[in-house]
Amino acid sequence: MAAPSVVVIGAGQAGSDTAAALRSQGFGGRITLVGAEGVLPYQRPPLSKQFLAGARSVADLALRPASFHTERDIEFVGRDPAVRLDRNGNRVTLASGRTLGYQHLVLAVGARARRLPVPGARLDGVLTLRTLTDAGRLRDRMRDTGRLLVIGGGFVGLEVAATARAAGLVVTVVESGPRLLARAVSGAMSAHLLAEHRAHGVRVLLSREVTALHGDGAGRVCGAELDGGERIAADLVVVGIGALPDVGLAAEAGLAVGDGILVDGHLRTSDPAVYAIGDCARFPSPHTGRPLRLESVQNASDQARCVAAALCGAPRPYAALPWFWTEQYGLRLQIAGIGTGHDRVVTLGDPSAGRFSLLCFRGNRLLATESVNRPADHMITRRLMGAGAPLPTPREAAAPGFGFKAFQEAAAV
Repeated sequence: MAAPSVVVIGAGQAGSDTAAALRSQGFGGRITLVGAEGVLPYQRPPLSKQFLAGARSVADLALRPASFHTERDIEFVGRDPAVRLDRNGNRVTLASGRTLGYQHLVLAVGARARRLPVPGARLDGVLTLRTLTDAGRLRDRMRDTGRLLVIGGGFVGLEVAATARAAGLVVTVVESGPRLLARAVSGAMSAHLLAEHRAHGVRVLLSREVTALHGDGAGRVCGAELDGGERIAADLVVVGIGALPDVGLAAEAGLAVGDGILVDGHLRTSDPAVYAIGDCARFPSPHTGRPLRLESVQNASDQARCVAAALCGAPRPYAALPWFWTEQYGLRLQIAGIGTGHDRVVTLGDPSAGRFSLLCFRGNRLLATESVNRPADHMITRRLMGAGAPLPTPREAAAPGFGFKAFQEAAAV
């Protein structure tokens, strides 16, 4: 009988961690890791921060050295993306024409940057940031740029804005919504981030739309036009308006999709031999009671370990607590849980001093803790939520002298 084989399509955090977890959990069959890029799997969070600032090199970003794959008998196939999935024959066809047979397939194909649907979006100097190539191009262009326009006030846009401002660029951020990071953080945290960027000299425009980008006679972007007719001069434009899950391969193969590749509580697609994880997967979350698609390192890594366990004979539902983080200027924001739908916020610490946490509640239930430069609050929240331990109520959290450390000790977790 042939040894079992697993093909992992996508060599980002989720795919690389799947291959590594399979070996560490005792999988003895063949593992093939397929990537579209011609480099080893790398970390993405530094692309908009340390790498963009020139503080980290390409070599610094590698998740694992090439020797890791060799020593663990993991075949890494780079610069040869999968183009066809034959579920009846359990085969994957790559762009080169090579075919790979599998017993189990893991789709970790990620997402692609959303394009701005306005005139001028294809001008030279209009960039997105998703891959190492994108980040290298943006870093090179920033060296000769004086004025940067960032379209989108999400994590990537704000991190790029902070990095560019620290490098001395004149930076404008245009966000179509009424506040920054509206889908990710509370209104109070949005306001704090807005004040932080403005204090560093970034011009931030909210509830405004870019209706067109304009170029000079040589086809290079030179500015943007907003709703209402205002024009903003810019030598470089970064579009950070979200990402679209890469569902093409799955959809063509007849798998169920819908804002992601649809999976069950064990991360299986509509084909039980095929799993989907990471940025491309839409999964039922026990923490929200509804399907989610999350773009985070934590989600990618935890789902990779969950699938590896299933393929090694120890299946379990995916129930990891979501958490996120970002760095902007000297501010480190860490979020444990998902605060969507909260109706009350309790503040711990002093926002004016730059060290505080916002506890987001719905009724008496703590949904999420948003911590700025208070890592202990973040870690204790994660520990309590992850253990299913008692959590503070709004009344307890608002009581004078409340602290997470004392609460945790009292809960004996």
